[in-house]
Amino acid sequence: MSNENGKTALIPLKPVVKDYAWGIRGMDSRVGRYALESKIIEEIDPDTPYAELWIGTHAKGPSTLGDGSNRTLKDAIGEDLPFLFKVLSAGKALSIQAHPDKNMAARLNAENPQAYGDANHKPEMAIALTPFEAMCGFRRLEEVALLLKKHPEFAACISEEAKLGVFLADTPDSQKEALQKLFASFMSCDPKRSKMELNKLLSRLQNEQNVVHPHPHDAPAWERKCARAILRLASQFPGDAGAMSPLFLNYLLIAPGESFFMAANEPHAYVAGEIIECMACSDNVVRAGLTPKFKDVDNLVEMLTYTMGGPSIDVGEPEPEDPRIVRYTPPVPEFEVMILTLDPGDNCEMKHPGVPCILVVVEGSGRVDGQDLRPGRSYYWGVAKDEHADASGGASGGSLTFSVDSSRRGPLKLTVAHKNMHIESATTFNRNDSTTNLTGLHGSLPYMGRGSPSPAYLKATISKVTEGTPTIPKL
Repeated sequence: MSNENGKTALIPLKPVVKDYAWGIRGMDSRVGRYALESKIIEEIDPDTPYAELWIGTHAKGPSTLGDGSNRTLKDAIGEDLPFLFKVLSAGKALSIQAHPDKNMAARLNAENPQAYGDANHKPEMAIALTPFEAMCGFRRLEEVALLLKKHPEFAACISEEAKLGVFLADTPDSQKEALQKLFASFMSCDPKRSKMELNKLLSRLQNEQNVVHPHPHDAPAWERKCARAILRLASQFPGDAGAMSPLFLNYLLIAPGESFFMAANEPHAYVAGEIIECMACSDNVVRAGLTPKFKDVDNLVEMLTYTMGGPSIDVGEPEPEDPRIVRYTPPVPEFEVMILTLDPGDNCEMKHPGVPCILVVVEGSGRVDGQDLRPGRSYYWGVAKDEHADASGGASGGSLTFSVDSSRRGPLKLTVAHKNMHIESATTFNRNDSTTNLTGLHGSLPYMGRGSPSPAYLKATISKVTEGTPTIPKL
């Protein structure tokens, strides 16, 4: 559909809302408010956990056009989008999970199509809309060793061979092997034993928080955060040993506007907050804890990379032509995200990239293409042939001019997602890709745990903790 100038107009979309148990309930949920604004629900139920808003062509949640034609977005494009765009409102932790690479996705889909509904991989990028908590990637082995010493309940869920591996590993290969054995041992621990040890750990941590330590802030911040996370997860999933996962996974908090990229085969669990999320067009998730859903521990243990440290924290790259547009580009071809922030009284022209785009209004209000923009509304910005097409006869969508009235009280913020057009200048990286050129990145630094201890500190602390704690029995 084109306007009188030959440009492709914005077409309103009707996304699909998902009400998973971990979502935020009622009007507190951004997903719920966006669903109401998009007219896909008539009212917000205060008891419903509105968890995810899907905008794309995936078969489990295909968007439809809001122009009265009753066509799907796939009908309008003529094919599937290579990406799926989501808004997430997490009120409590999602499962401990990872997403398979293409080879494993194809195998899982062939073996169990009911649990794994497609054969695609699912790299994903999360951009925080609120302060956002997540567990991502394995802790450094020095941290795990210290936590095994300080928390005998955790150590009791790990085999003696796996514990020795943690303390003795001294090469990259042996460290990965040690992490795999530790994770496999923990996940295969007898449920009765792990539940008993979890209850003992919770009782001790609660007692320490309330009674034992008159000066609790004398403990390192990363250890306090770890203990609080365990208590919090246990309250959300009573009896689930996955509540101990902060003892081996990095626990991080990112601010609005910050993002991280999760490649295939990397363990993670989103904990709380609201994000926009873009991923390859897939819904494949291999789970192992903190969930009532299907768990596939064996495949998760097999597929993980066992790389230490968390993801890079990406703050995006301002566009040279207009720094009000910030680009978030992962090292995968399926997607990238642009965020435009426009103050009252300003306007901005955005050129069409030449590929189908999804636009979502995140905050504030404004106007574009003769339409009012409000938070939660989403649009398809298609590709048209016109006099602005490139010399090769390629497609073009012209441009759109966004504006905010000077009387408004705050800025307009909107996101545009499309196929990755800047993969050669990615703003973040895949930690498991040895060919990545880190010098070309802008605004992205490897995450090694904010406030996490240095290896020298950990070794010194382990020595102190060892005095007066039971030794690990030899095999």
